[in-house]
Amino acid sequence: MTTEPEPIRRRKLSDDVQERVLALIRSMALRPGDVLPSERELMGRYGVGRPAVREAMQNLQRMGLVDIRHGERPRVAQPSMEAMVGSMAEPVRHALTHSEATLRHLREARIRFETEMARGAAQGREPKDIERLSGILESQEAALRDPVRFLELDGAFHRAVAAVGGNPILEAVSQALFEWLIQFHLDLVRLPGQEKYALREHRTVLEAIVAGEPDLAAARMADHLNRTNRPGAAKHKQTR
Repeated sequence: MTTEPEPIRRRKLSDDVQERVLALIRSMALRPGDVLPSERELMGRYGVGRPAVREAMQNLQRMGLVDIRHGERPRVAQPSMEAMVGSMAEPVRHALTHSEATLRHLREARIRFETEMARGAAQGREPKDIERLSGILESQEAALRDPVRFLELDGAFHRAVAAVGGNPILEAVSQALFEWLIQFHLDLVRLPGQEKYALREHRTVLEAIVAGEPDLAAARMADHLNRTNRPGAAKHKQTR
């Protein structure tokens, strides 16, 4: 019986450098804004070339852990929920593209999340929140003939709903869910007249939020997202 060769891949030098820089941050208890060794110092410390150090630091920057600015030494980055979520974007898109089950589950998770965000917004809305949401819908109406801009404002509306109450993590999660799923809604929003349906539904959600009706706001948000997950139903609705 013969077996296929299974060569062990060697770790890249940049992976080792990355792990050592992280260990350095932990061992020295460095805080956001603290300066890290320069590129040249890291080369000498770890006995590696510039490409390995540069790749490692760029990876750490993409992860939101290191801040690199031209002409300055790298620093420990300020914590950022957006950076953390952003670092997951490509793996998530890959999973959604190649797994129908994952796409279905994430859509369901988004509906549950956004439904509760609408409920919470109706309970905790303040005048500034209503003003922000109303302004977004006014901008959406002005962008009815511009699908790209309209879609950007669609995400802004959902993010603003999640932002009521001032929790930046909820706002970042809402934005991430929207961005991860956006490519799977492009054909739907490009259907002629589809923007008007979305705008109308956004307005009904806002009306419930303004009225302080949590259950109604949640139900209207769920109806809105369930419809956008059924492109065939939206097309049928337009041709009736």
